[in-house]
Amino acid sequence: MSKNDMHVFDDLDRRLIAILREDGRAPISKLATILEVSRATVQARLDRLLDNGAVLGFTVRARQDHGPDGVHAVMMIEVSGQSTTAVIRRLRGLPELRQLHSTNGKWDLVAQLSAESLTDFDRVLREVRAVQGITNSETSILLSSV
Repeated sequence: MSKNDMHVFDDLDRRLIAILREDGRAPISKLATILEVSRATVQARLDRLLDNGAVLGFTVRARQDHGPDGVHAVMMIEVSGQSTTAVIRRLRGLPELRQLHSTNGKWDLVAQLSAESLTDFDRVLREVRAVQGITNSETSILLSSV
């Protein structure tokens, strides 16, 4: 199967991905125990999911209440013409970008941003607004989780 082929997930694939979303560092032996299959089966499934691009990699999810409180915000972004791919590529290079989503309606992209201070946040906003292809944005700072 090539990376361009659509992968059809079965129940085992979905369960494996769900576990990895919670603990991307879980050892193969632990995954095998939870899924009640052999380690070889887990390794083969994981290799296939990585090879065909269904799983892109592994990451650390940090708790929001650990480390500096910082500033967290959601930015709605309007992109001009056919520049969406270039804008996405540029935004992904920002270390303060936590998530980026395409959407429909007035806004083309929704970005979740975090910065250590208001000064850093101001700098990030200027950097995002300077990206070629971004025509408009609206940012809301997240005050508290409810």
